[in-house]
Amino acid sequence: MSDSDLVRLGEALAQARVVCVGDVMLDRFVYGHVERVSPEAPIPVLSVAREVTSLGGAGNVLRNLVAVGAKACFLSVVGTDTAASEIGSLLASLGDVESHLLAERSRVTTVKTRYIGGQQQLLRADRERATPLMALTRRDFLGVFRQSLKERQVTVISDYAKGVLADGFAAELIAAARDASQIVLVDPKGTDYAIYRGATLIKPNRRELAEATHRLVNSDIEIVTAARALIEAHEFGAVLVSLSDQGMLLVEASGATHRLPTVAREVYDVSGAGDTAMAVMAAALAVGAAPLEAARLANVAAGIVVGKVGTASVPARELVDTLIDRDQANARKVVPLTSALDQIARWRNHGLRIGFTNGVFDLLHPGHISLLQQARAACDRLIVGLNSDASTARLKGPGRPINSEAARGAVLASVAAVDLVVVFEEDTPFSLIAAIKPDSLVKGADYRLDQVVGADLVRSYGGKVILAELTPGHSTTATIGRLTMSPRGPSS
Repeated sequence: MSDSDLVRLGEALAQARVVCVGDVMLDRFVYGHVERVSPEAPIPVLSVAREVTSLGGAGNVLRNLVAVGAKACFLSVVGTDTAASEIGSLLASLGDVESHLLAERSRVTTVKTRYIGGQQQLLRADRERATPLMALTRRDFLGVFRQSLKERQVTVISDYAKGVLADGFAAELIAAARDASQIVLVDPKGTDYAIYRGATLIKPNRRELAEATHRLVNSDIEIVTAARALIEAHEFGAVLVSLSDQGMLLVEASGATHRLPTVAREVYDVSGAGDTAMAVMAAALAVGAAPLEAARLANVAAGIVVGKVGTASVPARELVDTLIDRDQANARKVVPLTSALDQIARWRNHGLRIGFTNGVFDLLHPGHISLLQQARAACDRLIVGLNSDASTARLKGPGRPINSEAARGAVLASVAAVDLVVVFEEDTPFSLIAAIKPDSLVKGADYRLDQVVGADLVRSYGGKVILAELTPGHSTTATIGRLTMSPRGPSS
């Protein structure tokens, strides 16, 4: 299958209809910085700056399904505590998702809280109690599940051993799904894979495969042998083994074996990559892809997400754009803000300084090039904020811009001094600067410091504001004026 075929498959994911069930949890991230050690004990003191919550466990698979455009139905069980309410709110924020959260008074909703100082995780605190479902809950869950299978093609079972799928309930769900002619994918837990008997595909990682089969899995040959043992013992249609930053290995019941090397350009964080792969695999199978085609697309998605910091998802557009650009020597420089922030986080993890400048850059001239070179000299990576067509028209008047934002962005991207280009719609780049938080902000010396948008913000956290020297004799407005004038006056 060519990359163009994968592009078409990626664009078709919005037609997928998937049921996602399993253990949902609340992931809480507490970010801050550490400047001292506690006088009470030899531990760091975290000065908290912000807190972020997101759906975890099966909820992260759901997030990834939504990101690629699939229509998803979600089923899980929570307690009646505050965390359950937060999960409900997060589910509602996903938009067009059919969600069924059953509640048990005796259940403790799982919460995983990670404390992070700078880029270093200091501590993880888990609040959980893994208990099987009560008989009444189990009956109601199965009834809702059977109803949810109508007009859907694939069921994903995400097992995190928190009790929702315990005591043989996973087997009941698989049997019900297979009776409805569903494709069933399982992200397993534990060592007894007999509880997932009959699943279409099961996706362990290397360690889980070793523990479930009691075999060595140090080489591809050993992994294939262990996977085939699982297929024969439990009638699986295929085993997809996640190998972290080394890609994947697909073993099918037919005997076919496929090694899929990682497609990540850089690996920063493998957390959540398995959930991304499972979601994309499910969506691809739902729209008719063969297992190998689906695995290849899932591998590309996993390769994108391991290049991001923290658990993340891969939007369908980003997945398709990556496939389109994969054979090119350089990645695209013109990116949306969300992608820019991911790349900036990676650069900062390597201690690189981020610079920022902005403008219309309608007809690129030597003055622009000088400004960009001076801006790049003050940092390790330069981000250029580019006024959109609409904001340029508001600022410059009728007839501007001469070139579209796509054309202007493409020209800027060809300049060696520029590392990323981000188009913004507002009249000023203040929101963009606030999101990026550059270490240096550069504008031309035709501005005073008090006129530079974002200067006070950048200086407030210790950044530098630089006024670049101007190259005389160059002005886009003057150039346009000369072009529209004939020797006898304005052109008609």
